Amino acid sequence: MAAAKFDYHAPSSVEEALNLLSGNDDAKILAGGHSLIPMMKTGLAAPGTLIDLGKVGGLSYINESNGGLAIGAMTTYQELATSDAVASNAAVLGEAAASVADPQVRNMGTIGGSLAHADPAGDLPAVAIALNAEIVATSSGGERIISADDFFIDLFTTALQPDEIVTEIRIPSLGSNTGAAYAKMANKASHYAIVGVAAVVSVNDDGNCTSARIGVTGAGASASRAEESESRLVGSSLDDAAIFSAAGHATDGIELNEDIHASAEYREHLTKVFALRAIRSAVERATG
Repeated sequence: MAAAKFDYHAPSSVEEALNLLSGNDDAKILAGGHSLIPMMKTGLAAPGTLIDLGKVGGLSYINESNGGLAIGAMTTYQELATSDAVASNAAVLGEAAASVADPQVRNMGTIGGSLAHADPAGDLPAVAIALNAEIVATSSGGERIISADDFFIDLFTTALQPDEIVTEIRIPSLGSNTGAAYAKMANKASHYAIVGVAAVVSVNDDGNCTSARIGVTGAGASASRAEESESRLVGSSLDDAAIFSAAGHATDGIELNEDIHASAEYREHLTKVFALRAIRSAVERATG
């Protein structure tokens, strides 16, 4: 199926892109294109205007900042997967990026595009939530900082306003004695997550959990936080009972998806299984 007709623009600056965005009510931002273009070809999206950020300079970078990371929105999955800075400061982000699709997609798809697209089966939204990331949204009025907790609203829906573009993603320092991991059941054809769970766990010198953040993707209409799971880890000694209890609540509050890939019941089971794997791996990294 061919995409409907559209106007195409390739601005050379963020300012030019914002002007185009504000002047076209039915415009869509094109980053890597590996999420939006397939939707256009199948009729699931039909923007009248495409604004391609491929020629906008200054949006592809990975900088270390205050023990964390500042990542340009046009940074590709491949750049995340092979970055020494990411490996040193937030290795789970690089690992999740490396699990996306195939080399062609990883070399074109971008972190900003992944988050802004908010595919319910996307990998990076869950990781962004677990890492307590901040998304920088830029409009002609300036910048707005949105917590990953508040960014993902519903199916392909985010907190971005129509006149805003994602320009940067900020990952805070994980601190010492912290481990992070991502585990997913991937669709064999697309490598999208049927379900995926990202976990970040911090411990004190006694091995007790001082903080935990868990992001879930694929289970519901959007990536979300498993707060009940987190609460069952914090203050515990992270023994098997605590980890099993936490994993068992990974789907609390989620209206589970049901489609050709998995029933709601199977998704619930998978989410708990992969929550267990992600939490265990994060704990091993925090205490190892």
